Amino acid sequence: MKKVKFSSNRFIRILSSKYIKGTLLVIAGFLAAVILLNHPAKNETADQIVVHEHSEAEITIWTCAMHPQIRMDKSGQCPICGMDLIPLQKSDTEIDDQTIVISESAMKLADVETSIVNRGYASKEVFLYGKIQPDEKLLQSQTAHIPGRIEKLYINVTGEQVKEGQLIARIYSPELITAQKELLEAMAISDKYPEVLEASREKLHNWKLSDQQIKDIETSANITSVFDIHSNTSGIVSSRKVKEGDYISKGTVLFDVMDLSRVWAVFDAYESDLPWISLGQNVEFTTQAIPGKSFIGKISFIDPVIDPVKRIARIRLEFNNAGMQLKPDLFINGIIKSGTQDPGQKLLIPQSAVLWTGLRSIVYVKIPDTEFPSFKMRKITLGATMKDSYIVLDGLKEGEEIVTNGTFSVDAAAQLAGKPSMMNQDGGKTSAMPGMVMPGDSKADNDKSMSETGMSAGVENLKSSVKNEQSANKTTIVPSKINVSMYFTMQLNSVFDQYIVLKNAFVESDEKQVKQAGQNVQQALSKVDMKLLTGDAHTQWMTIIAILDKEIKVIVADTAIEDQRKAFSIFNDKFYLVVKDFGLMGKTVYYQFCPMANNSKGAYWLSETKDIRNPYYGEAMLTCGEIKETLNY
Repeated sequence: MKKVKFSSNRFIRILSSKYIKGTLLVIAGFLAAVILLNHPAKNETADQIVVHEHSEAEITIWTCAMHPQIRMDKSGQCPICGMDLIPLQKSDTEIDDQTIVISESAMKLADVETSIVNRGYASKEVFLYGKIQPDEKLLQSQTAHIPGRIEKLYINVTGEQVKEGQLIARIYSPELITAQKELLEAMAISDKYPEVLEASREKLHNWKLSDQQIKDIETSANITSVFDIHSNTSGIVSSRKVKEGDYISKGTVLFDVMDLSRVWAVFDAYESDLPWISLGQNVEFTTQAIPGKSFIGKISFIDPVIDPVKRIARIRLEFNNAGMQLKPDLFINGIIKSGTQDPGQKLLIPQSAVLWTGLRSIVYVKIPDTEFPSFKMRKITLGATMKDSYIVLDGLKEGEEIVTNGTFSVDAAAQLAGKPSMMNQDGGKTSAMPGMVMPGDSKADNDKSMSETGMSAGVENLKSSVKNEQSANKTTIVPSKINVSMYFTMQLNSVFDQYIVLKNAFVESDEKQVKQAGQNVQQALSKVDMKLLTGDAHTQWMTIIAILDKEIKVIVADTAIEDQRKAFSIFNDKFYLVVKDFGLMGKTVYYQFCPMANNSKGAYWLSETKDIRNPYYGEAMLTCGEIKETLNY
């Protein structure tokens, strides 16, 4: 091997090369950095450095303002709702475990709005529907006072007016002929037996013969075979009970007569309106038969008993009917401008703020002085209902701030976070659907991650709740309905009221209540008078009612609740057409849909509130569904 010799001069030339110079500079810089990093500055101790590094580590935990159970070691988006994560601050860990925290951006996304609870004067315009009826105190019957055969009838049609003392009929009476003979015989022996004469006269008086008629018989000594009957009252003949040639006995009703110089205005008042109604209140009403004219009267009577089928109480006004303008069975529309019976300002909140479970009424109260908007569920006691507001009797104080729009979205977020909510007042993690693992469940905690199925289901659940709230607030469909009489619509109102009771019984999954409520619906349907419909409307009703009757019979039968719910689904499809086509009166109806019902084919139902309370699964999938239509009447 060839040996290489280096001379000192040659080594110096190599070191002077520009490449070697650069290399040496890098090595020197690295050594200097190592020395500096291993020696703290004179103003900073080693302990201070450790504390600084720990402080930096504290803010590396990220969470979601709407779903505090989410914990991430880096920034990003919430796997449930897609919102930007925020750093977990110390104050966040000290929030009440029953409080739901929502960021400003989440509130905007869900259209959540809040308002301050204030006091005000409670008032309401109560709209009433009714009809004119004859004054029952002025109804009379024209009877026959003597037995016999009607030889001549002078009143032959209903609606004819009669006056007191008017000749109305002539009667042939063998019994009266005999009584006249007895009178004449008694006159012959009156000197010896005066009491017999008085008895004969009294008998004729009992048959309503006047003193003049009896005197004429005694004077002429002629026996009359036909006697006249005169009216004992004035009014309109409402019904004719006999015809010429009929044989009648004493006391037989010939005519019913009603005096229309005074009439009643009778209205139907629903249970929710009764707190606003009292004796002596003014009621203003109109009728299409007399356009441009209003009538005002005072309430003289409130029915002390609620109609068990229609769930109404009747109220009455008494009117002098000058000129006979107000006719019996005339439909009338009334309005009462009323305040609460106890004066003073009341605590008022919008109806949109309240979630109602059937047993409880709840609101979400905003917690003051928190870094992020925080809300807590609270049970309240409601008083009378106004058009858009409730009177609060207990549970809130003036000046508190509550959610007044997007309440359902806040409640949905509380359910996902395992907080107390409308259907889960004790809180705790619950699955929105059977088999779904929600964030924060024990399985998810053990795995230190959320399953992909659970995350996607949570996202869809939240989107669905927001969609439901927006749909309920913004979708309004004014239906075009078949023109039917007001009385027919009132009968459908009664059916709908009983239907709501049936729907709620299915929500509670109570078979006994379902059967009882179904019987009430069946009874209400039987009272609907199809004779009020004509033409195509009558044909359409006959087609639908046959299916409704068939399915309601299944519901009231002793069958399993699964079979009852199948029949309820078919019933709902047809009852929706009834409500849509024939219409209701003073109602807002929410047409709701669950895609999971009926073996995942989907099923509909009608609701009186925008809240989703699924009648097909009860507690298992209580909030599964969405609003398809809102029908305002």
